[in-house]
Amino acid sequence: MSEQAPSRREAILHALLEMLEQDPGARITTAGLAKSVGVTEAALYRHFPSKRKMFEALIEFAEEAVFTRCQTILQEQDDAQVRLRQVAHLVLIFAERNPGLCTVLTGDALMGENDALRQRASHFFERLETEIRQIIKEGELRQGLKFQSTAIRGADWVMVCIEGRIQRFVRSSFQRKPSNDFEDVWSVIAQGVWA
Repeated sequence: MSEQAPSRREAILHALLEMLEQDPGARITTAGLAKSVGVTEAALYRHFPSKRKMFEALIEFAEEAVFTRCQTILQEQDDAQVRLRQVAHLVLIFAERNPGLCTVLTGDALMGENDALRQRASHFFERLETEIRQIIKEGELRQGLKFQSTAIRGADWVMVCIEGRIQRFVRSSFQRKPSNDFEDVWSVIAQGVWA
């Protein structure tokens, strides 16, 4: 399979991610982004009618990448405990490999942007929480697993771990990797979910 040069659209998104990673917290301007890509601002707007659409494309990429792999995990694994662990690990590894994207998902890169865009980013985590809650419920129904409290509270435990680790990754300027000591952390989380 031959590698193709990225499309101009992909190049723009890649440059945006690099800018978010290299200078977290800095406001991204279309002028700066156009300069980074080596095109005019008008050329940017031919591919994306607004900066909001660029951010939305990044969020869509994250959703497609993570939730497609989640579905693969659900198809390949029957054990709810294994599913839950693999989904959590998947998200943390994805975050680690996409630091600039983490600033979008956590909302840090969206400060000063449209509120609807921040809500769109938070939908990623809401969808993830729904997936996790479903895995926990299916563990009870199909395997007879018992949870410590409720499926909602168990999903909350897992989400606090995932979101907290991603937020800490962003806050540390990508120094504190989300997957560090995952097995140790997961053993504690699993005890909070399953009885």
